[in-house]
Amino acid sequence: MNWTSVLGLLSGAVLYATPLLFATLGEVIGQRAGLVNLGLEGIMLVGASVSFAVAVRTGDAGVGLLVAAAVGALFNLLYGFLVITRRAPQLASGLAMMFFGMGLSALIGKVYVGQGTAGLPKFQLPALASLGTTMFNYDPLVYIVFPLAVVVWWALFRTRWGLSLRAVGESPATAYASGRSPMFLRYQAVVLGGLLGSIAGAHLSLGVARSWSEMMTAGRGWVAIALVIFSKWHPLRAVFGAILFGGAVTLQLQVQAWGIGVSPFLLDMIPYLLTLIVLLLWGGARRHAAPGSLGRVYRGTE
Repeated sequence: MNWTSVLGLLSGAVLYATPLLFATLGEVIGQRAGLVNLGLEGIMLVGASVSFAVAVRTGDAGVGLLVAAAVGALFNLLYGFLVITRRAPQLASGLAMMFFGMGLSALIGKVYVGQGTAGLPKFQLPALASLGTTMFNYDPLVYIVFPLAVVVWWALFRTRWGLSLRAVGESPATAYASGRSPMFLRYQAVVLGGLLGSIAGAHLSLGVARSWSEMMTAGRGWVAIALVIFSKWHPLRAVFGAILFGGAVTLQLQVQAWGIGVSPFLLDMIPYLLTLIVLLLWGGARRHAAPGSLGRVYRGTE
């Protein structure tokens, strides 16, 4: 493997890590509030289909991205209504939302299958251009997502809002007794999770594939949920996990391009197999353990 191949692998890892990291950050916020959202795959698909449809109709990918973010937040509010207001089981509600998102995205994107779009504009930072390579030429979302991980970490662990959100995730009853509103804080987490999850899907259709195809997320919503566990519910650790998965996807594509005689079905398994191996080897340190009320229905007052 030469230097160009290494740069190509790193460049591809960053690109494919971007949508995954957006989704993981949104899920970290939700789970820190005590909510497990198994509907993340559906949210990403809705974001991908809506953003592409709007981009094709308006000719502006930026508008498609903004509309998809708003739709994702609203879509996830339905999940919030089920589990927060109606106190439905989180796992069952999340699965229902996932299937709903799959069907809705297929309906929205049906007429756009096979069409293309210019997608999000790309540009190269001057520092990267000085390396004399055409790689690392990204759209704005790639440059935004990694600083965003730092912002999410700061918001969760260095602000009063983050302390309140984490308190709700540990014990809603205790948070309520201290003057906080568990329902209001959880709804905030639901909106942020839906917004980031939808942006993740939009990046797949507008920044990576620049097209729409049914089920294009290919399980990335589930991988994002796994990365939350891998990262120990910590935004900065999620960056490493997302890049690791992105690198596995890029390696799979490069192996196919090199013409190595390996079954394409086996190569398709590499990113997901790597995810399983990492989860098995990572262990279960007490620090950054799961929030105490994660997945539990809160039956108290507001």
